[in-house]
Amino acid sequence: MRTTKKNKRLLSILSVILVLGLLLTACSSQPSPAGSQATQDPSPSASGQQASGQDSDIVLRIGWGGSLCEAPLHMAVEKGFFDEEGLKYELIKLAPGTAFDAITANQIDACFGLLASLVQPLSNGLPIKITTGLHTGCDKVLVKPDSGINGPKDFIGKKVGVPSFTSSPYIYAKRVLADNGVDVTVKNSQVEFVVYATPDLPMALEKGAVDAIAMNDPTATIAARENNFIVIFDSAIDEPYKDQYCCSAYVRENIAREHPEIAAKYTRAMQKASAWVQENKDETARIQVENKWVAGDEQVNAEVLKTFYYIPSYIQAYEMFGLLSDQLQNVGMLEADVDTKALQQNSFVKLDNLPYE
Repeated sequence: MRTTKKNKRLLSILSVILVLGLLLTACSSQPSPAGSQATQDPSPSASGQQASGQDSDIVLRIGWGGSLCEAPLHMAVEKGFFDEEGLKYELIKLAPGTAFDAITANQIDACFGLLASLVQPLSNGLPIKITTGLHTGCDKVLVKPDSGINGPKDFIGKKVGVPSFTSSPYIYAKRVLADNGVDVTVKNSQVEFVVYATPDLPMALEKGAVDAIAMNDPTATIAARENNFIVIFDSAIDEPYKDQYCCSAYVRENIAREHPEIAAKYTRAMQKASAWVQENKDETARIQVENKWVAGDEQVNAEVLKTFYYIPSYIQAYEMFGLLSDQLQNVGMLEADVDTKALQQNSFVKLDNLPYE
């Protein structure tokens, strides 16, 4: 029944997006430009033009990092969804974990991000607006087969390796534990979290430096296979997390405010691409590896993608952001005086000619 409902919802949203795309294409006189990949930051004069020029002059600087779940962005380029929208764009390759710095420094105008990792930066003034949710899934927690850890309560007194204290895997692990009665508040945590570089996490677990690790896919799946680790928590398949959105598209505040149609073009293309990925996951994995968007094995990547549910949804992302904000505040990761409802409302923008399901 769940699959049937999702398929109907997918077809409904696809129909809306495609009709809007046809209408907007028919009304547009702009040619379909091609994107290009940048190797250095834009000049200050280009950034000034970005803020004050007409929409026809804007080249949207889109940041990307090369993660598997970033598939909608990759396919928006490969399948021409940005071009169909008449969007002029430039791709800016980012080092891992630098998207927020790039936004703050006015080096990029749009990007793809994990909702869990956006809450705290937004509460601290990150100048972006979320425009749509894109998919579910992403995070796993792994243990060794002989760890004796079989459920959340077994984590009490244990040490968990994480990529950073702002990362989505860290937040996911804390959410699962807190939801099951384990105290993971900042002041009284019954579980110790330790930061390791992502490539070092599997070794830390293998050598016993930690009792568990929290990672994003596909590195989590690869680590589990190569080291015979057990996946104890999986946001892609475990209730209630499997239906909760993890990733979203966003734009800089000035783009949303001064150039809303540019933001809408970017968002529509990302929505179309997300829906396309849902129906073409094997091909998506093949294109990502062959064209060097991501590393890894095509077959393994396809298996991971098939555990994610790719369907664009503004409302699902909006609701998930509210849930995350409250949960992060409850465990002390968000200041007690933050108005989470206002934070939720101020972090999103509704654009014209987009479906808002």
